[in-house]
Amino acid sequence: MHGSTPHGFYARRRRTAALVVGAAMALTLSAVGPSQAAPPAGEQDGYRLGEGYMGISAEQEAAGQERRPVTPQDTSGVQGIDVSHYQGSINWGAVKSAGIQFAWIKATEGTTYKDPQFSANYLGAYNNQVIRGAYHFARPASSSGAAQANFFADNGGAWSADNLTLPGVLDIENGSSSQCHGLSQVAMRTWITDFYTTYKARTSRDVVIYTTASWWNACTGGWSGMSDKSPLWVAHWTTGSPSIPSGFPFWTVWQYTDSGNIGGISPVDRDKFNGTRDRLLALANNTSLAAPRVDVR
Repeated sequence: MHGSTPHGFYARRRRTAALVVGAAMALTLSAVGPSQAAPPAGEQDGYRLGEGYMGISAEQEAAGQERRPVTPQDTSGVQGIDVSHYQGSINWGAVKSAGIQFAWIKATEGTTYKDPQFSANYLGAYNNQVIRGAYHFARPASSSGAAQANFFADNGGAWSADNLTLPGVLDIENGSSSQCHGLSQVAMRTWITDFYTTYKARTSRDVVIYTTASWWNACTGGWSGMSDKSPLWVAHWTTGSPSIPSGFPFWTVWQYTDSGNIGGISPVDRDKFNGTRDRLLALANNTSLAAPRVDVR
């Protein structure tokens, strides 16, 4: 099937299992804290650099439990996807024809990794009038928030008011042998603020925060410090409505499954925007920061 990458999909499952097994597997290395020696080449936080993707926390939380792919029950409203190199080559015309209106695309990770499919995906989405943006997978143990925000802005995370570009996303979740990347709650709040402030200075936009309720609550203490700055993109693979992190009053985007099939891509994360297309365009064009976060539950 066009755009399908079974190897990448099963590799995701294998990585999840490796994290659960722990020391018995080679991938589960010791966490690298800010004051420790630099990680081996190609590795950060005890994880292979480049293997971070949206939803890895949800994968890890589900590991060891009986899982059934969630059948999307509410595909009404403004629908989107998020992708990385795991999806391979994507037919963006087919994605658009299938009703997808927006997409976020992996651009960077840490301060050295660039997703090899980013340029093709970013241009393909644009050429097919899919409103798209870039996302950065955070590696807080390896470098400062400012350093990673600059790397992101320099390598795909910029923004322009062209009706087709969404603000960048900070994907902040697990993906490490240490759930909170070896940082305390206070240090993590500082790291996120550092990233936000730098990204805002570089692009004039408030970064969107992608996370899970369990990660945010554990690693920031349910911090409310970003709720009036950053739209929330919550990952919760369920039906009905998502659980949102403490500190945020509502969600702007909801990743509701990782087992979607759309436009020839399978599996792919499916997302829903909390509002109308006009509000999505407002978020893209920065005409209103608050309006796209109106709670429509």
